[in-house]
Amino acid sequence: MPPRPVEIHGGGLAGLALGIALRRHDVPVTLHEAGTYPRHRVCGEFITGLSTATLEALELTPVFADALLHHDARWFERNTAGRRQSLPAPALAISRYELDARLARRFVAAGGDLRPQSRITGREDIPGCVDATGRRPSSRSPWLGLKFHAHGLDLDGGLEMHLGRQCYVGLTRVAADTVNVCGLFQRRSVSGQHAGLLPAYLASAGLTDLAARIARARPDPATFCAVAGLDFNPTDGSDRGLRLGDAAAMIPPFTGNGMAMALQSAECALGPLTAYARGTTGWAAACTAVRAALHRRFQRRLVSASWLHPFLLQPRRQRWFTALHRARLLPFGPLYAALH
Repeated sequence: MPPRPVEIHGGGLAGLALGIALRRHDVPVTLHEAGTYPRHRVCGEFITGLSTATLEALELTPVFADALLHHDARWFERNTAGRRQSLPAPALAISRYELDARLARRFVAAGGDLRPQSRITGREDIPGCVDATGRRPSSRSPWLGLKFHAHGLDLDGGLEMHLGRQCYVGLTRVAADTVNVCGLFQRRSVSGQHAGLLPAYLASAGLTDLAARIARARPDPATFCAVAGLDFNPTDGSDRGLRLGDAAAMIPPFTGNGMAMALQSAECALGPLTAYARGTTGWAAACTAVRAALHRRFQRRLVSASWLHPFLLQPRRQRWFTALHRARLLPFGPLYAALH
């Protein structure tokens, strides 16, 4: 009896990684992606907490072979530098533009049926359909994500994290002369268009020194992208369908763990979906097993991140966070463990 097919809706990290891994187990996979490859996405491009075991389980080790390794982070409040913090484990840095292209090629090479510019809706209840379509936008959310690459920009550490007025911004080097600049901002009225929006938001948030540094560098307008309506609240908990990646839960970006969670969610789904494809378990049982695995793996870090998130956005709490960090009273090790 041939394996049952699996249909994945959404070709981001979770969808592509799952599709590649299922194809390695000879499962027929069709993947629908609303956009095209490659393209730039609002993403920190800084990956923490991703183990070699996950990459090996998904057979993705070669994809990350040339990713940059970063060992430390430096925090800034407004225009004042804080102390440098060593990371408990090296972080990976790689452009999403390059990473998505590599994963898409790998999926096709493995025999997957990739259908870009194809948006599928209304199939959540059909056995074998996986929802990996990404975040759920909210019209009530005030948060806006902005990103571009800059060249000729020197960094003080592997990752710079800048806390501004109702915003934080991360900078990390993703190639020899390429720095990813990505920020979460509360929406406000600023003067600027397209790539000029990011420097305008930096200045309006009080990050004038950072805005000046970026202006002296060479921002690449072709890499600019934006996303609105970011919602970090948990999903409604509905048992309808099977959701992976940001479609299941979106962690605040300061953790550097969103990309790792997308890949880890594919790892959680691989076993149950392979069993479903081989006919050794039903679809309902496979979905239940995947949801339980996702809950065990992510619940603690999602709760921890939602508690810490306001301290990085609200000015009064930012000052407390920065003061504790400078005084070496912030339990960075336990916080890192809770968020990963």
